[in-house]
Amino acid sequence: MAKLYFHYSTMNAGKSTVLLQAAHNYVERGMTPYLLTAQFDNRAGDGRIASRIGIGSDADTFNAETDLFAKLKGVLATTPIACVFIDEAQFLSRDQVWQLADAVDDLGLPIMCYGLRVDFQGELFPGSATLLALADEMREVRTICHCGKKATMVVRKDDDGRVLTGGDQVQIGGNETYVSLCRRHWREAVGR
Repeated sequence: MAKLYFHYSTMNAGKSTVLLQAAHNYVERGMTPYLLTAQFDNRAGDGRIASRIGIGSDADTFNAETDLFAKLKGVLATTPIACVFIDEAQFLSRDQVWQLADAVDDLGLPIMCYGLRVDFQGELFPGSATLLALADEMREVRTICHCGKKATMVVRKDDDGRVLTGGDQVQIGGNETYVSLCRRHWREAVGR
């Protein structure tokens, strides 16, 4: 039975690594995975999912206007998709998450989404909030704070290493921009 999965965490927890490994398992068994990532996050290249540890794979992309149900139905008409893998799922819109749920229910496609739960201000991303509401199964990908506790929050830093407490919810970046922290150290860093 197909399900909608949400694998969530903070930055640098290895979500993309887990996604790429799971997709590879399908390929090894002669099945076809279908990979998707946010079009505007091209740090690894256009239409590419990559991990900090050096592995990567080509992927199709979505943007704010993409009807994911129609896209998946179209691909499924020509390719036998065994499982859909979506990286950067926090960038999905509420409607797009519903489209994915429809694809699970109506097309029988298992869909595994990987993304951030909260932004640098401790707020849910719209895609993540809807995934938390609709996912059949949720799994936390864990990482640690510098103190050794589980990291559940992230801070954004400027070029001089100062913690930012305002700005747009979305700013593409990696280790140079974001640091994962436990809630206590996040509160200290943002002055809460």
